[in-house]
Amino acid sequence: MEQKLKIKKLRENATIPKRATEGSAGMDLYACIDTPVTIKPGDLALIPTGIAIELPCAEYVAYIFARSGLGIKHGICLSNGVGVVDSDYRGEVCVGLCNVSSKEYTIEPQERVAQMVISPVSLMPVEEAEELSDTNRGAGGFGSTGKR
Repeated sequence: MEQKLKIKKLRENATIPKRATEGSAGMDLYACIDTPVTIKPGDLALIPTGIAIELPCAEYVAYIFARSGLGIKHGICLSNGVGVVDSDYRGEVCVGLCNVSSKEYTIEPQERVAQMVISPVSLMPVEEAEELSDTNRGAGGFGSTGKR
């Protein structure tokens, strides 16, 4: 059976997410706002998309990622790093943005503000353990494998 992502418009001016090209992993999410929103340096903004989604089952998740152009050219990033939309969430998908640049940036109505990637999730059971197996790396982290 084919898995489908269901998308419901919550507002008439919402735009259904779409992929920019056939090879795009993510679908663009659009700002569902009536007037521009200016984000000052260091500020945060919550941008509504005007849509809600239904993933086919608990084995899928929707990840919200920053758009590389906004991040690299304008310093507009996601305030939570990566957004996670769980399979049982039915509310509006919103995008938290932050401005890490030194200049104001204005989000225009219907501007592409993020991208949504649908991905499988492993729902493995959790087991508390007294010991974990050894590896060459062990507990070394944060640069412990060296610089190349």
